[in-house]
Formats: sequence, structure tokens, C-alpha cells
Amino acid sequence: MHLGNARTALLAWLSARAAGGEVLLRVEDADRPRVRAGAEARILDELRWLGLDWDEGPDVGGPLGPYRQSERLPRYAAAVARLREAGLVYPCFCSRAEIAAAARAPHGPGDEGPRYPGTCAALAAAEARVRAATRAPAWRFRAAPGPVAFVDRLHGPQAVDVAAATGDFVVMRADGVPAYQLAVAVDDAEMGVTEVVRGDDLLPSTARQLLLHRALGSTPPATAHVGLVVGADGERLAKRHGALPVGELRDRGADPAAVVGLLAALSGLAPAGARLLPRDLVPGFVLERLPRGAVSLKASTVASLLR
Repeated sequence: MHLGNARTALLAWLSARAAGGEVLLRVEDADRPRVRAGAEARILDELRWLGLDWDEGPDVGGPLGPYRQSERLPRYAAAVARLREAGLVYPCFCSRAEIAAAARAPHGPGDEGPRYPGTCAALAAAEARVRAATRAPAWRFRAAPGPVAFVDRLHGPQAVDVAAATGDFVVMRADGVPAYQLAVAVDDAEMGVTEVVRGDDLLPSTARQLLLHRALGSTPPATAHVGLVVGADGERLAKRHGALPVGELRDRGADPAAVVGLLAALSGLAPAGARLLPRDLVPGFVLERLPRGAVSLKASTVASLLR
């Protein structure tokens, strides 16, 4: 977990605690081949080291579990089955290379790759059965044209035409792994999540999740998309910027109160050099006052945590 992740976690925690709400920790590990052994335990330990806690999660339990997506796969399959029955999804046999080649000329890339050109949207059922005999399909959601409007707590009114920007999008991969959009929509609905605070790189995906909530008849949570932490060059934070992972800062003797103070200072919640615990920031916290753009972190600032 790098400092950008930690800042987003802190702000999500503060927003919930300041409102008297509960914090739910969910492990989004549905794509098992990408899961690193021990990563979950390390991240949870690092969050605790920073002074963050949660009311429900994989380690503490709760009435809305399980809290690992890898243990919720039948729920996603059931959601896709409902969408299939309603005629809102269709099988897609296109490879990524085929989509890129078809979309290259008329459309630029979307936030999840090239816009899907609709190659399989009108595929006859008989042809789909023939193809499925030799190649498992992905399942795509039919995105109706027109803007999907919503209000983000930080960025204000938004409107995204999913059909124009992304096209019909994948909800279940050919290998049976649920797409992020479907998994979080199903989980947020079933777990009663009322607010999501996350990085603003995910702002464009909100419209797709809203379409899924509408199709499944569920109530979507409110969203707030916070700016990312970037290096001095304006690029996404990485180790080349001197941004040590939270676990390495801990192992090298950093004071967690100094790390939280730095994250608070980046967010306009404390002066530079402050040493604070998350609970110190709860009184007076107002999410809408956070900076809306990216915040820059210098390598020298990170280094000062180790002095």
C-alpha cells in the first residue's frame, strides 16, 4: 500500500466517522491469479498501524459477509443470470486484439481500453451457440445511448454517455471472473453501502455502475472521488518519486502519527509537519472541503518521515 492508497483510505474513514457511520472493509480479490500471497494481511496490518479501524470486514466478521469477493462469486453469477433473463447482456467472443483493431480508427481509447464497437451485439442465438462450443464468451451489458447523470460529492454534477464513451461493457469475463463494475455494484447493494470514497481515476466508471444498479433494481451509494497523490512530475505516485510503501516506512521506523500528519497536510486538514492520529481529524471534518485536484508529494517530504 503506497501513500496515495493510504490517503484515500484515511479520507474514506474520516467521512464515515465524522457522519457517525460505520466502516466496512471489503477485499476485492475476485481476480485470483493477480492476488499476491500475504497481501491482504499486510494491507490490513498497515491500515491498523496508521490508526484506522473498521466495523465489519474479513478479519472481524459481521452480518453482511463474506467480505472477500473471491468468496462471493456465486452472487455475481446470479446477477449475470438475472441480466441475461432480462435481455440486458449478451455473449461476446471478441478478443482484446480484435476490439482494438476494430475501434482504432473511429474511436479513441476509453478509460478501460478502446470503445467496444458492438461486434457481437446483434449476433444470432444460433451462431452464439456454435461459437460457445469452442470458445467461452464474455458477457457484455447493453448500454443504452444517452447521458447517465449523477452528482459526485466533490466534483458536483456529472453526465456520462456510456454508450458513446465506452460502448457495451463487460460484466463477466470469459474465464468467469466478474468485472469490477459488476462486483462492486452487487456488493454495495447487498452490503447496504451508502457512501463510497475512492480515487478520481474511478470517476468515469460510476456511470456504468449506476446502469447496473438500475438494471438490478438496487439503490446506488453516494460517491466522492478524491484527487490522486502524484509525484513532482505530475505522474501517478510511484517508488521512483521516493514514495516508499507504507509497510516500508513502518519497517524503517517512521512514526505513524507523522505519516497520518503528512496525509492530512496533503488534504488541507493539517499544517505541514503535523503529527496526528486519524481520530484527531474527525471533529470538524467536512468531505466537501477537500481539494478536488491531484496533490503533489515530493521525495524530500517522504524522506523527512524517516529522520
